[in-house]
Amino acid sequence: MARVDPRNVTRYWWDRHVPGLSLLRADFTTHEYPPHSHDAFVIAVTETGGSIIRSRGQVEEARPSTLFVFNPAEPHAGWMGRSRRWRYRSLYLTASAIDAVARGLGIAAVPYFTRNMFGDRDLIDGFMALHCALEDGRDALHEQEMLVATFGRLFQRHGSGGRRIAAAPRDAMALRDVIDLMQARHGEALRLDTLADTAGLSEFQLIGLFKRTTGLTPHAYLTRIRLNAACRQLRLGTPPADAATACGFYDQSALNRHFKRCYGITPLQFARAAANFRQYPRGAAA
Repeated sequence: MARVDPRNVTRYWWDRHVPGLSLLRADFTTHEYPPHSHDAFVIAVTETGGSIIRSRGQVEEARPSTLFVFNPAEPHAGWMGRSRRWRYRSLYLTASAIDAVARGLGIAAVPYFTRNMFGDRDLIDGFMALHCALEDGRDALHEQEMLVATFGRLFQRHGSGGRRIAAAPRDAMALRDVIDLMQARHGEALRLDTLADTAGLSEFQLIGLFKRTTGLTPHAYLTRIRLNAACRQLRLGTPPADAATACGFYDQSALNRHFKRCYGITPLQFARAAANFRQYPRGAAA
């Protein structure tokens, strides 16, 4: 029986929001993958160290500056090589997840890849951020937005075959109904596909239209609406935890994080200042 190296640590799980999407986080010092394949697209990004990858008769090195992509059923192998450690993250998209991505991109079928290794820094950073967000698993809209946007860039830039991904329209009026919906239902767990359907666009097109028109993604725009609503609640004396829930944030820590990043202060500091103003509206000292 093969000995298990206790220094090799892995975590594997299925995503809660996208059927057919699973994820792996691995930290290896000795592991070796024999030739194998998956019934899934595989996207792998290295955090630390690296390994040697063999696929399509080529031997290439996985490093933090590389992104590896394998088509479904494409054989590949991997081993440590010169590196003493290989810490990486990977995503596996089976048929149902591939279909979900295709719907988000507004195409009937996704492209395939004619090579495995890419060095685009924005794609490497994008898939790393996507994997971390999916692991956190607390903001379905943000995760869905990142999934569609990141795969959209990957397929547009490096995909072969499949259908062309339609660009976002330039008509800002298409956002009116979406923004009205955000304003009216910001306290709910809104989904990207719901917003896209409201505009009559694909999810990828909606992201592009928001960025072109407002400079923000749909998630960032909705967060701004929620923060404004939270400010109104806090001025009325609503406790921060209750304001977070009422305004659509996952919990108080999510409100704290966004509030501090956008305003430079915490919700509690804002609430205390508002309470002091209510007590001493002319700013007089007690």
